[in-house]
Amino acid sequence: MTTGELFLESLSSGVITQAEIDWLLIQQDRLTRAEQAAMQRLGRLLDQGQIQLGCRVAPRYQQHLHVLNEWIEPLGRRRRSSLARTA
Repeated sequence: MTTGELFLESLSSGVITQAEIDWLLIQQDRLTRAEQAAMQRLGRLLDQGQIQLGCRVAPRYQQHLHVLNEWIEPLGRRRRSSLARTA
């Protein structure tokens, strides 16, 4: 992973992990001036609460939850329970 990839991933997901922050701190003395500016921006976004310290959920799991909530559940338990109430 590069600092640019880390910056873009953090901006798009709104999350940065502790391991990524640790990696940045280790790389700190090797960063170019532009990379240092990007990392300072990340720090400001963390301070402002626009980026959260946490973990990322795998996209496959998120897709599973979407399918479960949008397709399976309306046909499953919720439908059966509403049918039982009307009977």
